Parts: sequence; structure tokens; C-alpha cells
Amino acid sequence: MRIALVGPAHPFKGGVAAHTTETAHRLAAAGHRVDLVSWSRLYPRLLYPGEQAVPDAEPDLPPFEHTVRPLRWDRPGTWWRTGRRLRGHDLVILVVVIPVQIPALLTVARAAARGRSGTGTGPRIALIVHNVCPHESHPGASTLVRRMLRAADLSVVHTPEQADRARRLGAREVAVSCLPPHLPGGVPTRDERAESMRRRRERDPRGPVRLLCFGLVRHYKGVDLLLQAMREVGGVVLGVRGELWGRAGDRVLELSRDPALAGRVSLEPGYVPAGRIREVLAEHDVLALPYRSATASQNVHLARAHGMPVLASAVGGFPSQVRSGVDGLLVPPDDVAALAGALRELTDPAVLAALREGVADGGDDGSWDHYVAALTRQPR
Repeated sequence: MRIALVGPAHPFKGGVAAHTTETAHRLAAAGHRVDLVSWSRLYPRLLYPGEQAVPDAEPDLPPFEHTVRPLRWDRPGTWWRTGRRLRGHDLVILVVVIPVQIPALLTVARAAARGRSGTGTGPRIALIVHNVCPHESHPGASTLVRRMLRAADLSVVHTPEQADRARRLGAREVAVSCLPPHLPGGVPTRDERAESMRRRRERDPRGPVRLLCFGLVRHYKGVDLLLQAMREVGGVVLGVRGELWGRAGDRVLELSRDPALAGRVSLEPGYVPAGRIREVLAEHDVLALPYRSATASQNVHLARAHGMPVLASAVGGFPSQVRSGVDGLLVPPDDVAALAGALRELTDPAVLAALREGVADGGDDGSWDHYVAALTRQPR
């Protein structure tokens, strides 16, 4: 098929841009003719106060060759013109992240499919829905999401819970496919993975357990909960590597200054380029994902690929990814006492050693084949 994939790509950073890029590569590898249609301006700064683009940084993943960037959030004319140019495609896949983008995506979809009714012409419209409902809700969000879902022939979501939400909001057809790995910097070689694991094993077992919170700090990710739990447990230190965003970032800064955490929290605010990720992960023992809520995340894939156990809340896709007591620990969400109990477990060298040994090899699990098949399947 001739496919247009509409979503963010480099120089925009973050997991969604990496996922969009990898999806384009995988669709092309499956034999389709793919155009990646991206944005030159993605969000209003008021809604995303962090650094949106990193034009001078190394891309998280190899860029897709057939990429254009005609879309701007602040120029509605680009929405309609882009959609008109996609009328000759067989399938248009729209990447849905937050409701503020939906007016643009709806315009693209309607312009692309115009004239299809009664003629059978025009592309089918599919959605990749990263979050059916946004992590931080706001007035009108549900109405926008409902209109988007009803305008598409197919919506692909990443968990059964998200599928239920999409159906309740009127999605015509829903496919569930787990979020496949799209690791910034690519998949480490076996030698690189072995070296990272060796460095962790050879650390002084009497030293503190080194936790890592990686990526953008937002309220739903619960970094503040982890810091509160650390006040109750010694022998644990935390590195925070990523942008400190808004009030959530301010709260993390405030908690890090608590006398009970003196010398135990290392903050390096800002974007971590792909070339540094392996080194950052190798410096720590456990990837911490104390989320209050989640849909799907690739962070467990990232940890596993680098031979790293995970401490995570039992939300979103984490319970299906983490084998608690084998390659990580799962705790109830929004529960400081449970986090403190897990931290005490991790300070036992025998427990940490067993979790390290339980981390499965981060090879290809076939999830991308399933994902491509879900996106390109014919409607019922």
C-alpha cells in the first residue's frame, strides 16, 4: 500500500517521535511505500514549556528518508493543504498524542478523505492513539477525542483498558497491540549489554543502590512519591536525568533539598541525547517507574535491553512487562509505603543480584510484526 504516517519526528524529541520514526521504518520494511508527514511546529509553548526540539542533537533513531514537515499548529491552512496532498494514498495513519492536536488532525483526515463517501475513493484513516484520555485532563478533552475516534476507520491502542475507553467514546473499530520497542540510540549489542551488567555487578555490594528516573518529569510519573519513600529508607540514592517540568519539577527540586535526602539525590535537568543513554543506564542499578497512572511506555524495554531491573507501579502495561520478584518489583500506584517496602527489598544484595540475573535478553520479540499487521489490516 501507499501509506502516509502523520506524526512527530526528529528534531522533536521524546518517545512519541522515536515511535513514529520507527513505525515508518517498519512499515517500509514490510513492503509498503511510506511517507512520513511531520510538523515544523508541534505544540504551543504554553502547553509544553520544555524544550520541544533538538535540531543540533543526534537523532534518537535514524531518520526516515521520506520525511516532510509541512504541519504547524498555528497555521490551519497547513492542515487542509496537507490532507489534500494525501488523497492519493491508500492509508493515512494519524498519531494522536494530546487533544490540542486534534483539530489539526481532524482537518487532515477530512481533507484526505473528502469525496470518499459514495465513491469508494480516498484513503482509509487509522489512528495510533498513545493516550485515549490525556494524563492531565482539561475541559473539552473528551469531546475532541470522541470526534477524532469517530472520524477514523480504525484506532490502534496499546492496552485493553485503553481499548475499552476508546469504544466507550465511539471508536468504530479498535485494535489492541502492545507498544513495541523503539529504543533511543538503538538496541545495544550483546557486548555493550554485557559490559553494562558487568559494571553493575562489580560495584561494592556495601554501597548504596543506585536508582534512576529517566525522561521528562511530570506529575503522573510519580518521582515525588519515590523521593518521599526514600526519606524512610537508607542505602538508596537516586539520579534524575531529564527535564523538570512545571510544578512537578518544582516539587522534585523541593523534596531533593530535604535534610533526610542530603547527598542522596543527583539532578541533571535537561534532554539526554541518544549517545549518552547507555552510559547513564550503566551508572545505575535499577530503573524506577513509580507512575501514578500510565498507558504504555517503552521504559521497561529500555531497561531490559540494557540488562537492568525495574521498580514500577502496577499501572498501564507495566504488569504485563515486569515479572515481579524475577526481573523487577511491582508496587501499587500512589502508595509511598509500598514504595518504601520495595526499596528495603532492593537494599538486600541477594535480592538485587537475583533481579539482575532474572532480566531477560532484550532481543526481538516479534511485537513489531504484530503492530504493523494491526495498523494495516483491512476493516471488517
